[in-house]
Amino acid sequence: MKGFIKFIREQGVVGLAVGFILGGAVSKLVSSLVENVINPLVGLALGKVNLADKVIRLSDTSVLKWGAMVSTFIDFVIIAGVVYFGVTALKLDKLDAKKDK
Repeated sequence: MKGFIKFIREQGVVGLAVGFILGGAVSKLVSSLVENVINPLVGLALGKVNLADKVIRLSDTSVLKWGAMVSTFIDFVIIAGVVYFGVTALKLDKLDAKKDK
């Protein structure tokens, strides 16, 4: 049991778990922001177009949902930016100490 506790402390498993949980919450928040705020603004700028509904029909049964992909890409860029600037602003990138070998 001591080895397990040492592993958790040294490897930052608790911090990783907290980050994972917060990451899921931030992801939901950003998805809602993109879906409910950014996409309508983009649609307004493009002439009342719902970006998520934009598709290219390849056949009767096959469609490329490029609008949904653009929305997901916007989600990713915002989440990546929030994580990057959050980690650097809080100086969390320097939190873990280097281990001696």
